[in-house]
Amino acid sequence: MDIARERIVITGGAGFLGRHLQAELLGHGVPAANLLVPLQGDYDFTREGDVVRMYEAMTPTVVIHLAAEVGGIGANRANPGRFFYANMAMGLHLIEHARLRGLRKFVQVGTVCAYPKFAPVPFREEDLWNGYPEETNAPYGIAKKALLVMLQAYRQQYGFNGIYLLPVNLYGPGDNFDPRTSHVIPALIRKFCHAVDTGQPEVTVWGSGSVSREFLYVQDAARGIAAAAEKYDDGDPVNLGAGFEITIRDLAEKLRKLTGYTGRLRWDTTQPDGQPRRMLDTTRAWQRFGFQAAMPFDEGLRRTITWWREQKISG
Repeated sequence: MDIARERIVITGGAGFLGRHLQAELLGHGVPAANLLVPLQGDYDFTREGDVVRMYEAMTPTVVIHLAAEVGGIGANRANPGRFFYANMAMGLHLIEHARLRGLRKFVQVGTVCAYPKFAPVPFREEDLWNGYPEETNAPYGIAKKALLVMLQAYRQQYGFNGIYLLPVNLYGPGDNFDPRTSHVIPALIRKFCHAVDTGQPEVTVWGSGSVSREFLYVQDAARGIAAAAEKYDDGDPVNLGAGFEITIRDLAEKLRKLTGYTGRLRWDTTQPDGQPRRMLDTTRAWQRFGFQAAMPFDEGLRRTITWWREQKISG
C-alpha cells in the first residue's frame, strides 16, 4: 500500500499516541488533508449512528483505530463494565461499517492486557489464547481480543483486510498524567516531581514492586503502527514492544534518581500488583514489516520528565 495516497481516519488521533502517529504519517508523505481525526465531542463510537455519520462525512480508505477507554489498575477496577462495553462497541461498529463501505484496510491497535496472566515470558503471539488475562484488566483485555477474532473472521468470510497489533505499555511526552487514570510511569513521575517540589520525606508506591513490565516509547510505537499500516496485510496478530522488562521496584528507583528525589519509598502491598510479568517477543514485527524499537529507556524517561516539568511551568 502506498500510504501517502490514502485517506486515513485515526480514531483517538487527538490523544497521546494519536498525535505522534499523525506526525509519523506526515513523515511518510501523507498530506495533512488526508489525515482525518474525528473528535470525541463530535462522535461517540459506542453509538452505531455516530460511526455511520463519521464514515459518511470523512470517507476514509483506511482506518487506524486507537481510541479506547483505558487506565491503570485503579481505573480498571473501578470501571470493568464500562471498559468492556465501550471498547467492544467501538470496535464492533467501526469494523462492521468499514467492511460495508469496502475500506482498503483497518488497523486495530489492541493491548498487552489481552495476554494470559501466566503467559510464558517473553509473550509470543501463539500464546495469546492459552489462559485467562490478569483479573483486574480482563474485561478491557478480552474486549480488545474479541476484535482480533472479528477481524480474522471477516478476513476469512469477506476478504476484509484488517490487521491487529499488540503494543506494550507506552510512555513519553504527552502521556496521561491524571492520577485517577494514568499508568505507572506518568503516575510515578508526577509523584516524585511533586515530592521534590514540596519536600516530602516519603512517596507511596502501589504494590510490592516485584512484578515486571515492558515499556515502549510513544514515537517508536507510532513508527511501528505506520510501518504495519503500509507494509503488513496478514491476519496474524503482531506484538509491538521494546524487547526488555524491568521490575516496578527498579523502575521506581530509576525514576527517583532521574527526578532528583532523595526521600524514601513506601510500598503499599494492600494494593494489587497486576500481572506478574510482561515482556513481548518482538520477532514477528521485525520479520513481517521491519520494526524494531530505537529509543534507549533512560533517555525516553528523561524526555518524559522534562516534558512534564515544562507543562507544570507553562500551566
